[in-house]
Amino acid sequence: MKQDTAAVQAMRRRKSSRNRHAQRSAVVSAPYVQRKIPYFDFLGEEGLQKIEDHADWLMQEIGVEFRDDPHALDIWREAGADVDGVRVRLPRGMARELCKTIPVEFTQHARNPARNVIIGGRNAVFAPAYGAPFVRCLDKGRRYGTLDDLTNLVKLTYMSPWLHHSGGIPVEPCDIAVNKRHLDIQYAHIRYSDKPYLGMITAKDRAEDSVSMARILFGREFMEQNCCIMGNVNANSPLMFDKVASEAIQVYCGAKQAIIVAPFILGGAMGPVTTAAALSQALAEGMAAGAFSQLVRQGAPFVLGNFLSSMSLKSGAPTFGMPEPVMSNYVVGQLARRLGVPLRCGGSLTAAKICDAQAAAESADSMHSTALGGANYVLHAAGWLEGGLTMDYEKFILDVDRLGAYQCLLQGMAVDDNGLAADAYGEVEPGSHFLGCEHTLRNYETAFYDAKLSDSESFEQWEDKGSLDAAQRANQRWKAMLETYQAPALDEAKNEELQSFVAKVKAADDDRWY
Repeated sequence: MKQDTAAVQAMRRRKSSRNRHAQRSAVVSAPYVQRKIPYFDFLGEEGLQKIEDHADWLMQEIGVEFRDDPHALDIWREAGADVDGVRVRLPRGMARELCKTIPVEFTQHARNPARNVIIGGRNAVFAPAYGAPFVRCLDKGRRYGTLDDLTNLVKLTYMSPWLHHSGGIPVEPCDIAVNKRHLDIQYAHIRYSDKPYLGMITAKDRAEDSVSMARILFGREFMEQNCCIMGNVNANSPLMFDKVASEAIQVYCGAKQAIIVAPFILGGAMGPVTTAAALSQALAEGMAAGAFSQLVRQGAPFVLGNFLSSMSLKSGAPTFGMPEPVMSNYVVGQLARRLGVPLRCGGSLTAAKICDAQAAAESADSMHSTALGGANYVLHAAGWLEGGLTMDYEKFILDVDRLGAYQCLLQGMAVDDNGLAADAYGEVEPGSHFLGCEHTLRNYETAFYDAKLSDSESFEQWEDKGSLDAAQRANQRWKAMLETYQAPALDEAKNEELQSFVAKVKAADDDRWY
């Protein structure tokens, strides 16, 4: 009994030491996930071929429109596509052939080389939610986002070990003019984090400004040979790209930087209600965009996006975490691997309005299928609420905590000598326990994932600490993180050049709020 007590005390001392070390340390984690488990293949060969054939039929017979961008139509025309007005029809096999020059994987460089991520192959990169106009927390409720909120979320992402990428617009800074806020967003990512990040895409000049700021940070020559920034655009489903998307592809790929193109299909609205048809449409739109990226610049990095969701046919409201989009996450992973391109999927998605049980259940189902299906770049991995309209501070923290569990899952199970623990059975008698044995002590700190936001103590211990629910614990957590935040070092000459660039671009135009 004394032996057992000593073992427990030893483990408690190790845990206390580890917690103190974690509080003192900077962010410590792998820069991205290297997947070691198999993929979950949902469809067989016959089903996959039918979807691919249907996508080819859509591109050849129905076509994809490229609106308001005559230069994009010229590029297609010169490549041999059938261009009729703004409708582009691709002969069967043309898009797939052009997509062959897309890199299977590529490195996106961070200003801190230790944060570089490899996107594609058997790798997974997690990034926070993107594009919400509203922000929510327990203290202030739901409100329009501000630059302070965006900066806070960039800092929290930087400090979160299970987020590998800073993302793009965690929340819209609605207190900054629409035509200028992209500059503040880019500067916030560069100044307050040293993780890789997304550039802006909402207008051609904003995409160009994003690339220009990256050139200041990384150097023009370096960027000619390396991917340092990515853009993320959506198709205007069904089967249409506006000039925002086509010009963003031209700006990013023309600079040999990466572009993510994601069809945004709500079944019954921007695509048919049947999942197989919506997947075929998504593949057609994604392949058309991938082919176009290679016509702009052969070998430019491209990521096939997927954002398929169901909707309530009674109200028209989007639904998330339902079985149909879960199935699509699995199948699109198979389709992307067959095409040989990196894949982006959504992560912790929910239609819930607050950080509640609905949010947890829908987010878990959505993220689980994204992880098992094989997504390489997971946008919206943390903080998403209300169908993407709101970024929630507390949900952000809770989602990040679960991302560590997904990283553990994707890294698989060790079945080596230590994993099988033969020496432990030699030490522990039948009917006894393993708590104090050498194998347990040797593996104590790494045996299980330590979920920081989950309360596993007794009811009495939980009650003594204030009976806090998960959201309340997360509220305390993000505030404590911001209090201890320290900005990563940034070369002062580059910082001054970036600030000068931002000031010059802002001064050249009046504020516009539309």
